[in-house]
Amino acid sequence: MPLAWLLTPANRKYEKVRLSLLKRLPKDNGLYDFLSVPMPALNAQLSSVDIVSVDFETTGLNAEQDKLLSIGCVNMSHSQIQLGSSFHKIIAIDQALDADNVTIHTITDSECQSGSPLRQVMDEFLKLIAGKVMLVHFNKIEREFINEACIKLYGVAPVLPMIDTLVLANKAFNRRGLPFEPQDLTLANLRKRAKLPFYQQHHALSDAIATAELYLTMIDEKKASNMQLKDVLI
Repeated sequence: MPLAWLLTPANRKYEKVRLSLLKRLPKDNGLYDFLSVPMPALNAQLSSVDIVSVDFETTGLNAEQDKLLSIGCVNMSHSQIQLGSSFHKIIAIDQALDADNVTIHTITDSECQSGSPLRQVMDEFLKLIAGKVMLVHFNKIEREFINEACIKLYGVAPVLPMIDTLVLANKAFNRRGLPFEPQDLTLANLRKRAKLPFYQQHHALSDAIATAELYLTMIDEKKASNMQLKDVLI
């Protein structure tokens, strides 16, 4: 464990929660694997931190009522997107999909019926992100759906350190004194503003890659080498 842990009160608080949750879990699940690995120190150089860009597709925005349909993610290391690490899973659910939602996320009933069980997908996903910091766009969705799934499957919800490109953009607009509307903060509109190419929206892996690309326009290698993780973490 790096010495930096001893120097950062916020890290010590996270460690206390992490170890407490770890004691309550059996060793045969993904949440145990996730909690077995400390998060990077908050004062770590940002360019040295392993990041995983994550996106979820769901049946709605309410984690207590709606279902998680798919998870997509891709690793980032030293300001590079590791496309070979791409992960995408469709999750089996026990209900018919709303036709209006299908037109958005394009996941069909037949794909869901042949999807993987939630427990299997979450075990794989949590092992994958262990020791990394999650990168998302609009953290409410990923945070709440992960918490709900973990409570359902494992009985506890983890602490989830995240970087959010929506939050970074909001801060950048305010810092520069630029007027903006809520729609200016969508992933698609921020990518357009950054002159990034069009991408397939509402596909979990495509959105995860799109978020990673947007992040790199906000914080390139030079900036990251002069920043600490705590500067961007929420």
